Amino acid sequence: MTYVIAQPCVDVKDRACVDECPVDCIYEGKRMLYIHPDECVDCGACEPVCPVEAIYYEDDVPADQKQYYDANVHFFDDLGSPGGAAKMGEIDKDHPIVAELPPQNQE
Repeated sequence: MTYVIAQPCVDVKDRACVDECPVDCIYEGKRMLYIHPDECVDCGACEPVCPVEAIYYEDDVPADQKQYYDANVHFFDDLGSPGGAAKMGEIDKDHPIVAELPPQNQE
């Protein structure tokens, strides 16, 4: 099991979760952050610090956000397991689910 970052993160990328993650498994795409499913240790430290409540335990992702589980998993298909987000910096891509979204209003 793992944690998942969902749609509320798109075009926000607050990064409070990145600072809280003890294993550096939250990677930055162009429009949102992604949790690496193989590197996440399920500690849950990221969830309460997210200001837009975009982080869910895998089994608790709302029905209308379920596709973000696949987005978090498949974002890493061509990256593998880099072993830490800090050394990667922003990755110049997003999962197609995210890339195809119109700009999200930040109110």
